[in-house]
Amino acid sequence: MPTDSIQYQFETGHLNASEPLVTDPSTLQRGEMVVNLGPQHPSTHGVLRLEVVTDGEIVKHVIPHMGYLHRCFEKHAEHLPYNQIIPFVDRMDYMAAMNSEHAYAMGVERMLGIQDQLPKRVEYIRVLVAELNRLSSHFVALGTYGLDIGTFTPFLWVMRDREHINRLLEWVSGARMLYNYVWIGGLYYDLPVGFETRCQEFITYLKPKMVELERVLTDNAIFIERTANIGVIPRDLAINYGITGPMLRASGLAYDLRKVDAYSVYSEIDFSIPIGKGSMGKLGDCWDRTWVRVQECYQSIRIIEQCLVQLQGEHQRTRDFNPQALVPKKIRPKAMDFYIRAENPKGELGFFFRTTGNTDIPFRCKVRPPSFINLSILPAVTKNVMIADLVAILGSFDIVMGEIDR
Repeated sequence: MPTDSIQYQFETGHLNASEPLVTDPSTLQRGEMVVNLGPQHPSTHGVLRLEVVTDGEIVKHVIPHMGYLHRCFEKHAEHLPYNQIIPFVDRMDYMAAMNSEHAYAMGVERMLGIQDQLPKRVEYIRVLVAELNRLSSHFVALGTYGLDIGTFTPFLWVMRDREHINRLLEWVSGARMLYNYVWIGGLYYDLPVGFETRCQEFITYLKPKMVELERVLTDNAIFIERTANIGVIPRDLAINYGITGPMLRASGLAYDLRKVDAYSVYSEIDFSIPIGKGSMGKLGDCWDRTWVRVQECYQSIRIIEQCLVQLQGEHQRTRDFNPQALVPKKIRPKAMDFYIRAENPKGELGFFFRTTGNTDIPFRCKVRPPSFINLSILPAVTKNVMIADLVAILGSFDIVMGEIDR
C-alpha cells in the first residue's frame, strides 16, 4: 500500500497525490457513475459526504469529503486561558467528553508539574467517570451500528442503558453530555452523596444485560453474515495509517495507552486488553471491531467496580476533602513544546501545546483526533466492495464528526 504523507491523506481522503480531489466524469469507465452518500446522519454517522465511484453495485473508489461541522477547536484554544478551553474539548467527541477532559487536564497538569500532587481520590473519580463515559460511547457505537446493519432491538437496549449512565454523569456534573467536570488540578466537585452506591447498583444491573446484547447482536447469524470477512484491515496496514483504539486492537495488536502509558491510576487497576481473533471470519473485519467494543465494555465494568471499591474504602470521602485544592488561580506553564495522549473510546486522543511562558493562553494548541485518522483508511478498505458493505464498513469505524471537523 502507498505510504505517502498521512497529512495529505487526511485532507483529501486519497491514497496518493496523483489522484484528483474530485472525480472527473470524463475519466469514468463504461458503466461507472458517481454516487453521493450523505451528508446525512442515518447511514453516514454524521455530516460526512462520501463521493463513491460505482460500477453497478460494486464500489470502485471512495472519496470522503469533510468540513460540514466546523468546531474551530484549535483556534478557540489559542484565544482562551487554559481553564476556559475545557468546554470546547467536550464538543469534539461529544460521546466521550469525560475522557477528552481527562486527557486535556493531564496535559496541562504535567506542563505545570503538579501531576504527582493530585489526591488519589481525584484520580479514581476521574477514571470512574471516564470509564462510565467509555461505556456510554461504546453503547452508541454498538446500537447505531446495529441500525446500519438492519437490526433495531439492540439500539433500543443500549440507549436505555446509556440513559442510566447519562443520569449518573448529570448527577455528578449538572450536564447531560458536555460536562466540564474534570478541571485542571482537580474536579468541579466531589461525587454526590450516595453516588457510589447508585453506580454499583447500575453495574450489577448491567452485567446480565451485556450478555443479552452479545446474544442478540454479535452472535446473531444475520449480523455475522453482514460483518464477517467484510472491511478487513490487516495489522500492518492499520499501523501504517496510524489507526488506534478498538480498530487497531481488532486487527490483533494489543495496544492500549491505559496499559502502555499507565497514566492516572490505571497501573493500579486490573483489566485486560481484548484483541480481534478472526473468530467469525478474517482477523480485523467488521465483526472483530464490533466484538472488541463489546469486550471493552466488560473491561470498563471491571475498572468501574475497582474504582468503587477504592472510593468506598481507602480513598473514601472525608469532611476536609477539597477536589479544587490544587486548581491554580493562574495557569502559566514555562515555555515549551508538549504532547499528551490518552486512550479515548475511539483511539488515541492527543494534545500538542506550544507555550511562551509569559501568558496563560497557549500560543499553539493542536489536537490529534482518533476519528479523523481512523477515517483516513476508508478508501483503502472499500475498493471492490458492495455498496451495502460500504455502509457496514463505515459504521464499524465508530467516527464522530465533531472530532473530525474540529
